[in-house]
Amino acid sequence: MLYQQIETAVIDGESLPWVPLIPFSDKILLKYFKLDPIRGEWIVMMKVPFGVSMPKHHHTGTVMVYTIEGKWRYIEHDWVATPGSIVFETAASSHTFEVVEVGESGYSTTLVQVSGELLFLDENENIIASENWKTSLDRYLAYCEQHNITPKDLTAFN
Repeated sequence: MLYQQIETAVIDGESLPWVPLIPFSDKILLKYFKLDPIRGEWIVMMKVPFGVSMPKHHHTGTVMVYTIEGKWRYIEHDWVATPGSIVFETAASSHTFEVVEVGESGYSTTLVQVSGELLFLDENENIIASENWKTSLDRYLAYCEQHNITPKDLTAFN
């Protein structure tokens, strides 16, 4: 049967580097696990120290964020995400990420699945940059080249 030919896969997180979210911040670190060019999805761990925030951004697709350690929120909302919580973000939503409390590692750490693009906004709601699976792949490959790391194919399906 055809479905029996589909293999499951594991990605060893220790084998992947933490990549700074340049040019937005060298203090926000990303560990890319999957960058899917077909569905436009990306799966990434994100570590953010206290006092560092991401610019306001607009989602063109859905986002799910699982909090591993620390606490964070969107300044436009009255909730705080804590370890073990999951945040479901609707397509076409906009918000500004802020760390409330860091964990033992000194970071608020999350696992994020993004569909579509993040459109970064200025104070007048103008789009100043976009982030998607392709810009993430370009950042990952550039980081690997700069640090003499053999990159993994994060776009593969197995």
